[in-house]
Amino acid sequence: MTGYQEILTDPSYAGQIVLLTYPLIGNYGINDDDFESDRIQPTGLIVKEACEVPSNWRATKSIDQLLKEKNKVAIQGLDTRAITKRIRTAGVTMGCICDDVEAGKSRLATVQGYDETDFVYDVTTDAPYRWGREGKQELDASVESSRLRLVVIDCGLKYNILRRFWSAGCQPIVVPAKTSAAEILAMKPDGILLSPGPGDPQRLEPVVETVRALIGVRPMFGICLGNQLLCHAVGGKTYKLKFGHRGSNHPVKDLKSGRVTITSQNHGYAVDPLSLEGTGAEVTQLNLNDGTVEGIHVKGSDATSIQYHPEAAPGPWDSRPYFAEFVEKMQKTRV
Repeated sequence: MTGYQEILTDPSYAGQIVLLTYPLIGNYGINDDDFESDRIQPTGLIVKEACEVPSNWRATKSIDQLLKEKNKVAIQGLDTRAITKRIRTAGVTMGCICDDVEAGKSRLATVQGYDETDFVYDVTTDAPYRWGREGKQELDASVESSRLRLVVIDCGLKYNILRRFWSAGCQPIVVPAKTSAAEILAMKPDGILLSPGPGDPQRLEPVVETVRALIGVRPMFGICLGNQLLCHAVGGKTYKLKFGHRGSNHPVKDLKSGRVTITSQNHGYAVDPLSLEGTGAEVTQLNLNDGTVEGIHVKGSDATSIQYHPEAAPGPWDSRPYFAEFVEKMQKTRV
């Protein structure tokens, strides 16, 4: 119902066709402020009906106009809830949007599978940059000395993460996914953030090696894919979910405090809890719908992670205190 602009620009959806079940999409249009990256990330969009005349004072165009400008494929007039039921039964499947069934089948028979593609290296930033009050800045831009230096490993970063940390008193410095641990430490960070992102975490060994080298050196916080990267860095494993966790209504329990929060999620892989035995990492949060791991902590370090999106906008606000907890850790150990 809301959030389609954020979804369309969320790098975690790279390589996927997004299917929205709310029957009318685009009723408040597209604005210039709510983009989460600099491009449309999904390969396609499926809706029941696209609103042609949006109504909102912030709107500058319709969703149809945006997709045409960016040369992205979309289709309407389908029973999206029936398709969703099929996915819930059969699991996530390969698909394509086409006007010729046989041509579509032929294309699917030859295209590379989602699990065989390294999407992170396609969506990560080409060069380091800072994030300031007005958005992206050059790396050598002046910065307030009082701000905490937060190095963000960009595996598919959403801008709202940077907005949230800037508002919390940090100076985010975004680096490409393949940046080495030595290069990151040379920036003298007060903390390190492992961003969300698309694809199978098992394909990201160079990033995992960097994370492994940084555990215990500076406070570390992982979000979504960042949770899975931390898992692999300590020797754990992940597996593919049948149809993933999507949407903004997933209940998660913090095992230490007992607190239950409603969270926004978007991921197709999960941490194997049994694989963490003997690694020094412990499960800290669980999904109350299916019992999957929603957070881990590496004992003896300030390395923690969560599987959901505390920065999601629009989305539930329940989990945003985890931002503050990480900022407090950076303040206590500041270089």
